[in-house]
Amino acid sequence: MVTLTSTAPDAQPAPRTIAPLAPGSRIAVIGGGVAGLSAAWLLSEKFSVTLFEAQERVGGHTNTVNARVGDITHPVDTGFLVHNDLTYPHLIRLFKHLSIPVHASDMTFSVSLSQPDLEWAGTNLNTVFAQRRNLLRPAFLGMLRDILRFNRHAAAYLARSGPHALLGDLLDAEGYGLAMRDWYLLPMAGAIWSTPPSMVLAQPARTFLSFCLNHRLLQVAGRPQWKTVDGGAQRYVQAMLPRIEQVRVASPVHTVKRVGGGVQVRTAGHVDDFDAVVLACHAPTSLAMLDATEAERDVLSRVRYQPNLAVLHTDTALLPRRRAVWSAWNYLAGPSPDAPMSVSYLLNHLQPLPFKQPVIVTLNPQQEPAPDTVLGRYDYEHPILDADAVLAQSRLPDIQGRARVWFCGAWTGYGFHEDGLASAIRVAADFGVTPPWGAAP
Repeated sequence: MVTLTSTAPDAQPAPRTIAPLAPGSRIAVIGGGVAGLSAAWLLSEKFSVTLFEAQERVGGHTNTVNARVGDITHPVDTGFLVHNDLTYPHLIRLFKHLSIPVHASDMTFSVSLSQPDLEWAGTNLNTVFAQRRNLLRPAFLGMLRDILRFNRHAAAYLARSGPHALLGDLLDAEGYGLAMRDWYLLPMAGAIWSTPPSMVLAQPARTFLSFCLNHRLLQVAGRPQWKTVDGGAQRYVQAMLPRIEQVRVASPVHTVKRVGGGVQVRTAGHVDDFDAVVLACHAPTSLAMLDATEAERDVLSRVRYQPNLAVLHTDTALLPRRRAVWSAWNYLAGPSPDAPMSVSYLLNHLQPLPFKQPVIVTLNPQQEPAPDTVLGRYDYEHPILDADAVLAQSRLPDIQGRARVWFCGAWTGYGFHEDGLASAIRVAADFGVTPPWGAAP
């Protein structure tokens, strides 16, 4: 996958001069999500690596928990859920290298609105017209026509979209109706990026269009087969950890400071010296702990995150009212465009689970699940891919490796698992390390 960039900065970055580190040099990797774990795993081939993680577990959005439903207990994923061969090439190769078993997944999608009363899903004609009155509803039929038109012209829109054109501006300029926007495009994008509709409209059009085209979301045929990790994604985390020399969980880093020719990392009660540091945290977290240069501050301060609450439960009241519309991803509209989006992931459709009862992860539930159905609550944050974030991505090379500090994370791309892994591979390349499957998938 190609990392998104905007226009190049006015001034070309100065050439980087990276002093090679001797084998066995000490490297700190801060942040144990997919980017940090992957960076630590890769760099452990040649160096003495210490991985710092603020939480009590490693994995970040890879968060597999044991769900007990009735008399059955089985692992389910509550964060990272699915991947595919087309747009997750490094992740696919990592899983093959680690012998991680995968299973085909279902990626159907539904939309459920209360104002107006509307439910539909894209699985087949029966679910598209699950409400038979929509066969005679002009706005709904107009939405379908607009969807076909948008899909047909998306590549042309991408070719002529300037770096500063926003998705909302594109929709207005091309005359798309509110029904297509509010009943299809914003729910789909909100579900993908876990962001409210207002933030989706503020995305650069290039970002949205290139993602949809790369993932073949705007076509009926030729879509990739989505997959899930059999037994939970935590299996790959556990397979990677033994290679890393030191893993310090529940160890939030307070400061990262350049000292002499190295970098000093301070945690509660400890100060450790390293030859280099890889910051694999969310951008604001990295900025808060680093003695940042002006250029680093300019890049990291541009990236914002959307907090999202994930509730694991079995309350079917948080699924569409019509069972025929139930899909793997179920978008539930919020009370306003600025309200957090809500999506219910029906895990029984996404993962091979032994439960007969529906098991659901709902992001930002608009109504609380019944208390006796709740199995767990988890807080996540997702990067907001607005114009500032895309500009930060384009300027990231300016700050990589300056004074022994590197940066990686899913925020450097589309915000997904593949982007986190790909960013770690690029950082490892600066240290002369390539993954076992090669740098170019």
